[in-house]
Amino acid sequence: MALQQNGIGSKHNGETSSHHPSTSGNGEIQPEQAERFTFTSEPTLEDIRRMQAEFTDERNWNQFHKPRNLLLALVGEVGEVSELFQWRGEVAEGLPDWTESEREHLAQELSDVLIYLVELAEKCHVDLPQAVLRKMALNRLKYPASKVHGSAKKYTEYKD
Repeated sequence: MALQQNGIGSKHNGETSSHHPSTSGNGEIQPEQAERFTFTSEPTLEDIRRMQAEFTDERNWNQFHKPRNLLLALVGEVGEVSELFQWRGEVAEGLPDWTESEREHLAQELSDVLIYLVELAEKCHVDLPQAVLRKMALNRLKYPASKVHGSAKKYTEYKD
């Protein structure tokens, strides 16, 4: 299937997982969770950073790829992703009502967002994978599962 070959729409990468009904905090049985989508293991963020650096170097574009310009380009690309969702209402996970062409367009725009994000992080000397680990640890402290399970409130709205 073309969608799986280009990395769009595959549910997971051949891994099997077993999901059993879980119980909510009040003892109600929750329906089985759908299998989670997973990314392929390659390319890594470092691979993407390196490919983009080579691409930029080959074109002598580093003179233009300064943090501010990269941020503005990133925002522009996020706007292009937004346009793909505009006026559609809620969109189901997996985009079952989208055509293959629409999915490919989304994949291209999301790729642009990721490329600019990785290059911006590079130019700002932010090690994104390590920053993500620190941020996830902070989020776990701000949003303990026992306190926020099933709620969309901001962490400042929770009482101790």
